[in-house]
Amino acid sequence: MTLGISAAMLSTSMLQLTSCKETQRENPLLQESTLPFGAPDFSQIQPTDYLPAFEAAIQQKRDEIAQIVDNKDSATFENTILAFEESGKTLDRVRAIFEALLDADKTEVIGETEKKVMPMLTDLENEISFNKPLFERIRQVYDRDYNNLQGEDQKLLEEIYKDFVRKGALLPDDKMARMKEINLRITELQTQWGDELPAATNDAVVWVDKKEDLAGLSEADIAQCAKDAQSRGGKAPYAIVIVNTTQQALLSSLDNRELRKKVYEASIHRADGTGKYNTFPIVVEIAKLRAEQAEIMGYPNYASYSLEKTMAKTPENVYAFLQNLISEYTPKAQAETKAIEDFAKSQSSNLNSQFQLQPYDRFYYSEKMKKEMLNISEDEVKPYFNIDSVLINGVFYAANRVYGLTFKERTDIPTYHPDMQVFEVIDKDGKSLALFYCDYFRRPTKRGGAWMSNFAEQSRQRQQLPIIFNVCNSAKAPEGQPSLLTWDEVTTMFHEFGHALHGILSDCQYNRLSGTNVARDFVEMPSQFNESFASIPEVFDHYARHYETGEPMPAELKERMLKSITFQTAYALGENLSATCIDLAWHMLASKDIPSADQALAFETEALKTIGLLDAQVPPRYYTSYFNHVWGGGYAAGYYSYLWTEVLAVNIADVFAQRGALKPETGQDFRDKILSRGNTGDLMQMFTDFTGMQQPDASSLLKARGL
Repeated sequence: MTLGISAAMLSTSMLQLTSCKETQRENPLLQESTLPFGAPDFSQIQPTDYLPAFEAAIQQKRDEIAQIVDNKDSATFENTILAFEESGKTLDRVRAIFEALLDADKTEVIGETEKKVMPMLTDLENEISFNKPLFERIRQVYDRDYNNLQGEDQKLLEEIYKDFVRKGALLPDDKMARMKEINLRITELQTQWGDELPAATNDAVVWVDKKEDLAGLSEADIAQCAKDAQSRGGKAPYAIVIVNTTQQALLSSLDNRELRKKVYEASIHRADGTGKYNTFPIVVEIAKLRAEQAEIMGYPNYASYSLEKTMAKTPENVYAFLQNLISEYTPKAQAETKAIEDFAKSQSSNLNSQFQLQPYDRFYYSEKMKKEMLNISEDEVKPYFNIDSVLINGVFYAANRVYGLTFKERTDIPTYHPDMQVFEVIDKDGKSLALFYCDYFRRPTKRGGAWMSNFAEQSRQRQQLPIIFNVCNSAKAPEGQPSLLTWDEVTTMFHEFGHALHGILSDCQYNRLSGTNVARDFVEMPSQFNESFASIPEVFDHYARHYETGEPMPAELKERMLKSITFQTAYALGENLSATCIDLAWHMLASKDIPSADQALAFETEALKTIGLLDAQVPPRYYTSYFNHVWGGGYAAGYYSYLWTEVLAVNIADVFAQRGALKPETGQDFRDKILSRGNTGDLMQMFTDFTGMQQPDASSLLKARGL
């Protein structure tokens, strides 16, 4: 241990000398930050710092691994497992900061650096994963000490050993060599995807010459279209920007049907080869390589390989879960579509008897139907959803009531973009608990969607408090005007903060086990559960206040608005089911059965038809060609987890409702049994410990969705 620490100190000194020699200044990424919590010092970090920082930090990690392998003493938990867990702390820091910018502020320099860095990281991962002497020491500890260890020590050993095995540490040399090649090629392809999809989405912008073509949009939305046009080169006075999902929010208000069609088609064809961009060649190669990985490891397909480490365990369990939902959903979706189409025909003499509802019509007429039946519209409620009030008086207020947390803005901590805010999170005992960053507004350098991640994960071993951030893509109002949200954007903020709480409230010994380092089909549970607080009356009344008067939403409007939450919700379930089944269809294939790029669209269509979800009225939330969760993110064969964890979340929300949703005692119990524990125990047992249920109850999901 002492030798390891001394060597690490020497290695750090070498990093500093290298940095000074190369750049004539200390690379701030290679120094431990002097800011509170060790927060990244973005006032000092330059885009050109990342590449040399990666080069130095990767070498340091190599040296630390070599020290473990070269240790002449017998392998022990301390000199092998703990030493491995603590290796690469500098690299962890550099990578966390860089990857935050890759997603949220990908400038040209960052993009070029990515192309150089990602193969370096994959090479390092291959070196470690297939380092036979290193694995032999790990295996010695596992075979000798696993049953003698307890708690987090035992769990850490298990996770490290099984991770090596799953990556191929027991493979013969020829198969190891092929796995290395596959890993490197997938990295290259995902880097291409990370360049091509944002470019395709930005290029899919729909230009509009005349303001009258935007009839139906609010003045605020029209102003945003003008602002978006200016920020994208001003080819026309107005621009409708395409977001990451298939459907586009503006379609619910836009009167011009031809323009609605144009926007919708720009969305679905952004990257399918119809226009300038085509991601299908990337998709099919990634799919084939993943299938080959699984086959090398002895599995029939990638889904079987990937799901083994989840709560679901097998594709068969996932399909059984989905088929139950599909059978319940289908008649409700058909009835919903017919009702909207009948309503559309009744609304206009311009629609003849042959009128057929199209997917670009659905949101438009559904919104009008909601207005007529419930006397409610987005424009009526948006003035009550000022983003600042939603954050402070909603998201933070609920966390205060339930967990006793308070939030202090820190204007002294620099950020990577001026739109961001930073808050110190203070526990109910007055102790500092975490830093929380918000980055809520869209910009051309940010990919679509919303997510949570961290600059540092909680670890008692490293004496590190969590540094967490949330990213969303809401429109920022012009200077001096409030940024108003849709209800969907409100719940997205609560959702992402649920992930943040999972990181903020973590109380684990080891970095590898803390926070959100859990199975995909568990990690979305805290976030989906946290959405439930958005509509709890006391929380809702606290944040839903008019941006001009500060008055709460009138009771009568609130009642109509909350009723509207479950209005025609079959669509939302259907688009998620379809995307889930597309994901699984690709990853259930053997490598020899992966279609070619020009057959990919037909394969996707046939997959939806086979499972009973081919419905022109309810397209997938993401089509294959822009399904970033699957091809660019970590949800391959795992997108089902949103529905799976929604069941867990609904069950937990029911327990909160029974015990008192805002009672601190309930929040503390949830914190103790789930949120603080990371991946330190069996996830189903954690669920049982809190709810008292031996298995999740899926029947409550449709009820919660109003179906």
